[in-house]
Amino acid sequence: MASKACRSSTYVPLPFLIPRLTLQNIPRRGLKSISKVRPNRFNRSQNLPLLESTTAAALERRRLTTPLRTGALATKKGMTAMYDPDGTRFPCTVLQMDRVQVVAHKTRQRNGYFAVQVGSGFKHPRNVTRPLLGHYAENQVSPKRHLVEFKVKDENGLLGIGEIIRASWFQEGQYVDARANSRGMGFAGGMKRHGFSGQGASHGVSLTHRAMGSAGQSQGGGSRVYPGKKMPGRMGGHQVTTQNLKVVKVDEEKGLVVLRGSIAGPDGCLVKLSDAIKKPWPKVPTNLLEAQPTTNPMSATT
Repeated sequence: MASKACRSSTYVPLPFLIPRLTLQNIPRRGLKSISKVRPNRFNRSQNLPLLESTTAAALERRRLTTPLRTGALATKKGMTAMYDPDGTRFPCTVLQMDRVQVVAHKTRQRNGYFAVQVGSGFKHPRNVTRPLLGHYAENQVSPKRHLVEFKVKDENGLLGIGEIIRASWFQEGQYVDARANSRGMGFAGGMKRHGFSGQGASHGVSLTHRAMGSAGQSQGGGSRVYPGKKMPGRMGGHQVTTQNLKVVKVDEEKGLVVLRGSIAGPDGCLVKLSDAIKKPWPKVPTNLLEAQPTTNPMSATT
């Protein structure tokens, strides 16, 4: 009986008794869909390039909005008023440029983009950290109080290291964008911070005249406060960009640049000036040799 059981377990049928199965036409299912992908009607055209996620593609998308030349640093001195030829009075902001100098470059091959590092003012070497002091010493530039980077479109906008940017870098009649940190006002309520109208002065309102009120729904809104809800909090103290400011007057001897209108920040704050991106690029020189043919670049030694 044992031998018969062993024979039955090892029995192999004859080849002609095994049915022939053709597995060639049976599709193999996997993670990918076997159906043909439908064409996308977005960004699929002969004249439209495909979207890319590389750094080069990102720079190409920002090519039209990247300034052709570097910006400059200035200090806000205060406000005054001027008059149009027809007698209209308009407010002006007075800015002064203090030893604005090119400190370093950022190149496409080394950093992935083109930029100019600009410094202004003066800082005693004993108040500068050693890594930053070595950065200034390598470029043969004196330590600066402020250090800011301005992106440029290509290598044509890179100025020589050590060159001084004067007030004549901006021309009268052109438009600029001014960036400065707004005046910090501390913790403020909803009426002051966001302009809420407040609640009624009477008719049942008790001690909540300037309160914010409801912060959201109950079950209908998920019983939570939505992100970005306007509420009381810290007001001011962040960077504000004022666009399309017209340059009214330039005084190269005193380093003054007068802009039409107001900008954020108290007197004495740092202001970053650059050519307006929402206006046509001004027809001004992109290097200091064209702007100042009789002035040699200055380089400070450490």
